[in-house]
Amino acid sequence: MTPRDAKTTALITGASAGLGAEFARQLAAQGHNLVLVARDRARLEKTAADLERRYGITAEVLPADLTDDDGVAAVVGRLSAAENPVGVLVNNAGIGLLHNFEQNHIDEEKRHLKLHAETAMELTHAALQGMLKRGSGRIINVASVAAFLPRGTYSAAKAWLLSFSRWANLAYSARGVKVTAVCPGFTHTEFHDRMGMDKSVAPAWTWLTAERVVREGLADNLRGKAVSIPSKRYKALAAAVRVLPDRLVTGPARKAK
Repeated sequence: MTPRDAKTTALITGASAGLGAEFARQLAAQGHNLVLVARDRARLEKTAADLERRYGITAEVLPADLTDDDGVAAVVGRLSAAENPVGVLVNNAGIGLLHNFEQNHIDEEKRHLKLHAETAMELTHAALQGMLKRGSGRIINVASVAAFLPRGTYSAAKAWLLSFSRWANLAYSARGVKVTAVCPGFTHTEFHDRMGMDKSVAPAWTWLTAERVVREGLADNLRGKAVSIPSKRYKALAAAVRVLPDRLVTGPARKAK
């Protein structure tokens, strides 16, 4: 049965922009109905209306701050609903911190860790309950190629998400649930602009498009791959870091615009 035949509902976090919006577009194009989660209701409603008009699907909006317990609880509630059950979960919401660990306020670091690890874990746990009962489901956790690199707490949080996804795919694929960590490198989205980073620190050849990252990530998830690393250049980087000294693979230093 194809995704269009199945008319599965897909829930995407961080769906108002960047990779989240592209996941929503490509999943809608495949015939999935959507639940769009982000903080900005107005942007969500605009995105939902556009996708419904273009692809003839139904798009719900669920405004929620996923660094806040009440926001997480609202999304858990939707994932647990028996009506129009969620068959595809994309844990995409993320934030970046421009400064070094010792320069950041610890509350910023705690929010950062909660969003990338704790929230993704809680939403995955909620989604699995129904997916395992139905014997089918797909979970995509947007990690990063930084998960393979020594680059501060962002790398550490994404490394947790990568390891968790690899284990979950091993544990649940035989029961019909495919779990994939998508690990892009630098990607043209609003992510780096929101954190105030000067994007010129990374050479032009290192940048990927959101369309490519999502297309390859969805295809790898359908194939049951636990890890998706878009592009040959980043696959080579992930392989190289296993043998090269840490000091050679930390990547360019972040700096403000």
